[in-house]
Amino acid sequence: MDLFTWWILLIAAPAVVLAGISKGGFGSGAAFVSSSILALVIEPRLALGVMLPLLMLIDVRSIPAYWQKWSPPDARILILGSLPGVVLGLLFFRWADPNAIRLLIGAICVLFVVWQALPIADRPTSTKVGGGGITGLFMGAVLGFTSFVSHAGGPAAAIYLLRQGLDKTSYQATTVIVFWAVNLAKFFVYAAMGIFTVQSLMFGLVMAPFALLGTWIGIRAHHLVPDRLFFAVTYAMLLLTGAKLIWDGLA
Repeated sequence: MDLFTWWILLIAAPAVVLAGISKGGFGSGAAFVSSSILALVIEPRLALGVMLPLLMLIDVRSIPAYWQKWSPPDARILILGSLPGVVLGLLFFRWADPNAIRLLIGAICVLFVVWQALPIADRPTSTKVGGGGITGLFMGAVLGFTSFVSHAGGPAAAIYLLRQGLDKTSYQATTVIVFWAVNLAKFFVYAAMGIFTVQSLMFGLVMAPFALLGTWIGIRAHHLVPDRLFFAVTYAMLLLTGAKLIWDGLA
Protein backbone atom coordinates (compact mmCIF):
# COMPACT_ATOMS: atom_id res chain seq x y z
CA MET A 1 0.00 0.00 0.00
CA ASP A 2 1.32 3.42 -0.96
CA LEU A 3 1.30 5.63 2.13
CA PHE A 4 2.60 8.69 0.33
CA THR A 5 -0.67 9.81 -1.21
CA TRP A 6 -2.07 13.26 -0.61
CA TRP A 7 -5.25 12.07 1.10
CA ILE A 8 -3.42 9.79 3.56
CA LEU A 9 -0.97 12.59 4.35
CA LEU A 10 -3.90 14.99 4.80
CA ILE A 11 -5.50 12.65 7.33
CA ALA A 12 -2.30 11.54 9.07
CA ALA A 13 -0.75 14.96 9.74
CA PRO A 14 -3.51 16.37 12.01
CA ALA A 15 -3.91 12.95 13.66
CA VAL A 16 -0.23 12.94 14.61
CA VAL A 17 -0.42 16.53 15.87
CA LEU A 18 -3.36 15.48 18.05
CA ALA A 19 -1.30 12.60 19.49
CA GLY A 20 1.50 15.02 20.36
CA ILE A 21 -0.89 17.45 22.04
CA SER A 22 -2.55 14.70 24.09
CA LYS A 23 0.66 12.98 25.18
CA GLY A 24 2.53 16.25 25.67
CA GLY A 25 -0.01 17.94 27.87
CA PHE A 26 -3.19 16.02 28.54
CA GLY A 27 -2.33 12.65 30.03
CA SER A 28 -2.18 10.51 26.85
CA GLY A 29 -5.87 9.72 27.13
CA ALA A 30 -6.64 10.69 23.55
CA ALA A 31 -3.34 9.83 21.88
CA PHE A 32 -4.68 6.60 20.46
CA VAL A 33 -7.14 8.58 18.35
CA SER A 34 -4.28 8.88 15.86
CA SER A 35 -3.96 5.13 15.36
CA SER A 36 -7.73 4.83 15.15
CA ILE A 37 -7.96 7.53 12.48
CA LEU A 38 -5.11 5.97 10.49
CA ALA A 39 -6.80 2.59 10.74
CA LEU A 40 -9.71 4.07 8.81
CA VAL A 41 -7.55 4.49 5.71
CA ILE A 42 -4.72 1.95 6.04
CA GLU A 43 -4.41 -1.60 7.36
CA PRO A 44 -4.55 -1.54 11.19
CA ARG A 45 -1.24 -3.34 11.75
CA LEU A 46 0.47 -0.87 9.44
CA ALA A 47 -1.14 2.01 11.35
CA LEU A 48 0.30 0.62 14.59
CA GLY A 49 3.74 0.33 13.01
CA VAL A 50 3.61 3.90 11.74
CA MET A 51 2.50 5.37 15.06
CA LEU A 52 4.76 3.62 17.58
CA PRO A 53 8.04 5.36 16.63
CA LEU A 54 6.16 8.67 16.57
CA LEU A 55 4.71 8.01 20.03
CA MET A 56 8.20 7.20 21.28
CA LEU A 57 9.48 10.46 19.80
CA ILE A 58 6.72 12.31 21.64
CA ASP A 59 7.68 10.50 24.87
CA VAL A 60 11.33 11.51 24.55
CA ARG A 61 10.42 15.11 23.81
CA SER A 62 7.98 15.26 26.76
CA ILE A 63 10.19 13.75 29.47
CA PRO A 64 12.42 16.83 30.03
CA ALA A 65 9.35 19.01 30.59
CA TYR A 66 8.10 16.74 33.39
CA TRP A 67 11.38 15.39 34.71
CA GLN A 68 11.01 13.83 38.20
CA LYS A 69 7.54 15.32 38.63
CA TRP A 70 5.90 11.91 38.35
CA SER A 71 4.69 9.68 41.18
CA PRO A 72 7.31 6.90 41.48
CA PRO A 73 5.08 4.34 43.28
CA ASP A 74 2.28 4.69 40.77
CA ALA A 75 4.66 4.63 37.82
CA ARG A 76 6.38 1.49 39.09
CA ILE A 77 3.18 -0.46 39.70
CA LEU A 78 1.73 0.38 36.28
CA ILE A 79 4.96 -0.45 34.44
CA LEU A 80 5.32 -3.74 36.30
CA GLY A 81 1.72 -4.69 35.59
CA SER A 82 2.02 -3.71 31.93
CA LEU A 83 4.59 -6.41 31.13
CA PRO A 84 2.18 -9.39 31.25
CA GLY A 85 -0.33 -7.21 29.43
CA VAL A 86 2.13 -6.79 26.56
CA VAL A 87 2.54 -10.58 26.43
CA LEU A 88 -1.24 -11.01 26.25
CA GLY A 89 -1.32 -8.48 23.43
CA LEU A 90 1.30 -10.48 21.55
CA LEU A 91 -0.77 -13.65 21.93
CA PHE A 92 -3.84 -11.80 20.64
CA PHE A 93 -1.92 -10.70 17.56
CA ARG A 94 -1.03 -14.30 16.72
CA TRP A 95 -4.61 -15.09 15.71
CA ALA A 96 -6.35 -11.75 15.14
CA ASP A 97 -7.07 -10.61 11.59
CA PRO A 98 -7.36 -6.92 10.58
CA ASN A 99 -11.12 -6.86 11.09
CA ALA A 100 -10.77 -8.23 14.63
CA ILE A 101 -8.29 -5.46 15.38
CA ARG A 102 -10.63 -2.86 13.87
CA LEU A 103 -13.44 -4.15 16.08
CA LEU A 104 -11.23 -4.08 19.19
CA ILE A 105 -9.93 -0.57 18.53
CA GLY A 106 -13.45 0.64 17.76
CA ALA A 107 -14.84 -0.95 20.93
CA ILE A 108 -12.08 0.64 23.02
CA CYS A 109 -12.89 4.05 21.51
CA VAL A 110 -16.60 3.78 22.26
CA LEU A 111 -16.18 2.26 25.73
CA PHE A 112 -13.68 4.94 26.71
CA VAL A 113 -16.18 7.66 25.79
CA VAL A 114 -18.91 5.87 27.74
CA TRP A 115 -16.60 5.54 30.75
CA GLN A 116 -15.77 9.24 30.61
CA ALA A 117 -19.49 10.03 30.59
CA LEU A 118 -19.95 8.26 33.93
CA PRO A 119 -19.83 10.56 36.99
CA ILE A 120 -17.02 8.56 38.61
CA ALA A 121 -14.71 9.25 35.67
CA ASP A 122 -14.51 12.95 36.52
CA ARG A 123 -13.88 12.71 40.24
CA PRO A 124 -10.20 12.52 41.11
CA THR A 125 -9.94 12.22 44.86
CA SER A 126 -8.03 14.55 47.11
CA THR A 127 -6.42 11.67 48.94
CA LYS A 128 -4.74 8.58 47.59
CA VAL A 129 -6.99 5.54 47.48
CA GLY A 130 -6.53 2.03 46.18
CA GLY A 131 -2.90 2.60 45.26
CA GLY A 132 -0.57 -0.22 44.41
CA GLY A 133 -1.20 -3.89 44.98
CA ILE A 134 -3.68 -5.89 42.93
CA THR A 135 -5.52 -2.83 41.59
CA GLY A 136 -2.38 -1.23 40.18
CA LEU A 137 -1.08 -4.48 38.70
CA PHE A 138 -4.44 -5.28 37.10
CA MET A 139 -4.83 -1.84 35.55
CA GLY A 140 -1.21 -2.03 34.43
CA ALA A 141 -1.97 -5.32 32.66
CA VAL A 142 -4.99 -3.76 30.96
CA LEU A 143 -2.80 -0.80 30.01
CA GLY A 144 -0.14 -3.09 28.53
CA PHE A 145 -2.65 -5.13 26.52
CA THR A 146 -4.64 -2.23 25.10
CA SER A 147 -1.46 -0.28 24.42
CA PHE A 148 0.03 -3.20 22.53
CA VAL A 149 -2.96 -3.92 20.31
CA SER A 150 -4.10 -0.35 19.61
CA HIS A 151 -1.82 2.19 21.40
CA ALA A 152 -4.84 2.69 23.66
CA GLY A 153 -3.33 2.38 27.12
CA GLY A 154 -4.42 5.89 28.11
CA PRO A 155 -7.89 4.92 29.37
CA ALA A 156 -6.52 2.26 31.74
CA ALA A 157 -3.89 4.67 33.03
CA ALA A 158 -6.58 7.31 33.58
CA ILE A 159 -8.88 4.93 35.45
CA TYR A 160 -6.08 4.13 37.89
CA LEU A 161 -4.33 7.49 38.21
CA LEU A 162 -7.47 9.59 38.62
CA ARG A 163 -8.08 7.75 41.89
CA GLN A 164 -4.63 8.47 43.30
CA GLY A 165 -5.11 12.10 44.31
CA LEU A 166 -2.32 13.40 42.07
CA ASP A 167 -2.15 17.03 41.03
CA LYS A 168 -2.47 17.77 37.33
CA THR A 169 1.25 17.94 36.59
CA SER A 170 2.11 14.81 38.61
CA TYR A 171 -0.64 12.97 36.78
CA GLN A 172 0.67 14.10 33.41
CA ALA A 173 4.30 13.35 34.29
CA THR A 174 3.38 9.85 35.49
CA THR A 175 1.68 9.05 32.19
CA VAL A 176 4.72 10.31 30.30
CA ILE A 177 7.21 8.06 32.10
CA VAL A 178 4.88 5.04 32.13
CA PHE A 179 4.23 5.14 28.40
CA TRP A 180 7.89 5.79 27.65
CA ALA A 181 8.69 2.46 29.33
CA VAL A 182 5.74 0.59 27.82
CA ASN A 183 6.39 1.88 24.30
CA LEU A 184 10.04 0.92 24.59
CA ALA A 185 9.06 -2.65 25.48
CA LYS A 186 6.53 -2.74 22.62
CA PHE A 187 9.10 -1.52 20.12
CA PHE A 188 11.29 -4.59 20.43
CA VAL A 189 8.30 -6.95 20.22
CA TYR A 190 6.88 -5.11 17.20
CA ALA A 191 10.26 -5.30 15.51
CA ALA A 192 10.48 -9.06 16.14
CA MET A 193 6.98 -9.47 14.69
CA GLY A 194 7.90 -7.63 11.50
CA ILE A 195 5.31 -4.88 12.00
CA PHE A 196 7.78 -2.19 10.97
CA THR A 197 8.57 -1.82 7.29
CA VAL A 198 10.86 0.51 5.39
CA GLN A 199 7.78 2.32 4.09
CA SER A 200 6.21 2.71 7.53
CA LEU A 201 9.45 4.04 8.99
CA MET A 202 9.93 6.48 6.11
CA PHE A 203 6.34 7.66 6.51
CA GLY A 204 6.95 8.13 10.22
CA LEU A 205 10.00 10.23 9.41
CA VAL A 206 7.82 12.51 7.27
CA MET A 207 5.31 12.75 10.15
CA ALA A 208 7.97 13.44 12.82
CA PRO A 209 7.77 17.26 12.54
CA PHE A 210 4.01 17.08 13.12
CA ALA A 211 4.57 14.91 16.22
CA LEU A 212 7.07 17.43 17.60
CA LEU A 213 4.74 20.32 16.80
CA GLY A 214 1.89 18.65 18.66
CA THR A 215 4.13 17.91 21.64
CA TRP A 216 5.30 21.53 21.76
CA ILE A 217 1.68 22.71 21.74
CA GLY A 218 0.66 20.15 24.36
CA ILE A 219 3.42 21.03 26.82
CA ARG A 220 2.62 24.73 26.60
CA ALA A 221 -1.12 24.19 26.74
CA HIS A 222 -0.84 22.01 29.84
CA HIS A 223 -1.41 24.95 32.19
CA LEU A 224 -3.51 27.08 29.84
CA VAL A 225 -6.23 25.13 28.06
CA PRO A 226 -9.14 23.77 30.12
CA ASP A 227 -9.11 19.99 30.02
CA ARG A 228 -12.86 19.82 29.44
CA LEU A 229 -12.73 21.84 26.21
CA PHE A 230 -9.93 19.74 24.73
CA PHE A 231 -11.42 16.40 25.73
CA ALA A 232 -14.96 17.32 24.69
CA VAL A 233 -13.80 17.63 21.09
CA THR A 234 -11.56 14.59 21.39
CA TYR A 235 -14.32 12.37 22.81
CA ALA A 236 -16.63 13.33 19.96
CA MET A 237 -13.90 12.32 17.49
CA LEU A 238 -13.34 9.09 19.40
CA LEU A 239 -17.00 8.16 19.32
CA LEU A 240 -17.32 8.78 15.58
CA THR A 241 -14.03 7.03 14.80
CA GLY A 242 -14.90 4.05 16.99
CA ALA A 243 -18.33 3.68 15.40
CA LYS A 244 -16.79 3.77 11.92
CA LEU A 245 -14.16 1.14 12.82
CA ILE A 246 -16.80 -1.17 14.29
CA TRP A 247 -18.89 -0.74 11.13
CA ASP A 248 -15.88 -1.51 8.92
CA GLY A 249 -14.90 -4.52 11.03
CA LEU A 250 -18.40 -6.01 10.89
CA ALA A 251 -18.82 -5.21 7.22
